Amino acid sequence: AVVSTQSTGKISSLIGHRGEISNAVISYDDTLIGTGSMDKSCKVWDCRSGQCLETLYGHTDEVLDISFDHRGKQLLSVSADATARVFDVGSYKCLATFVGHEREISKGTFNPSGKRVATASSDKTVRIWDINSGKCLQTLEGHSDEVFSCQFNYSGDMLISGSKDNTCRLWKDANSGKLAGAL
Repeated sequence: AVVSTQSTGKISSLIGHRGEISNAVISYDDTLIGTGSMDKSCKVWDCRSGQCLETLYGHTDEVLDISFDHRGKQLLSVSADATARVFDVGSYKCLATFVGHEREISKGTFNPSGKRVATASSDKTVRIWDINSGKCLQTLEGHSDEVFSCQFNYSGDMLISGSKDNTCRLWKDANSGKLAGAL
C-alpha cells in the first residue's frame, strides 16, 4: 500500500504482508492505517511514519475485510474462515471472536456506538454481534444468495445489506434494540 499525506506530501510504502492486501482503511482521526491480507493477518500502521505498529493474528484463512470503529480504538477483521475478530488498538489484544456463520464472511462493520458489529456472509445472512459478550444477537435472513455488504446508518437504528441476489435489504430497529425485519 502507498500512503500520501496532504500535510507533509510524504509518500510511504507500507511493506510487510506476505500476501495480497485485501483491504486497507484509515482511522477516522487519520492517525492509523489498518490492512488485511490473504496471508491471514492484519497490520496496524502509523499513518504519519508508515511504520508497522503491530501484526494481528488469529484467522486461519484469508482476511477479507477490516474496519475501525468510529473512535479508532477497535479494529474488526472478517475472514474466509467464517469468523470475525475485534481487536483493541491500544493493547492489540483480541476482545472478541465471533463464530456462527456457516461460510466465509466478506464484510464487517461497527455500529456507531462501537458496541455491536454486523457481518455479511456467503451463507446468505447478516449477523449482529455484541462485542462485550461475543454473542450473536440476531441473524438477518432473507437474501437468496451471498451477502457482500452491510452498513449501519449514522444513528445505528437501520442497517442495509447488499447481495449477489441483486437486491439490497433495509433492516429497521423496532425500538427493541434488535434489527427487526426488511423494509
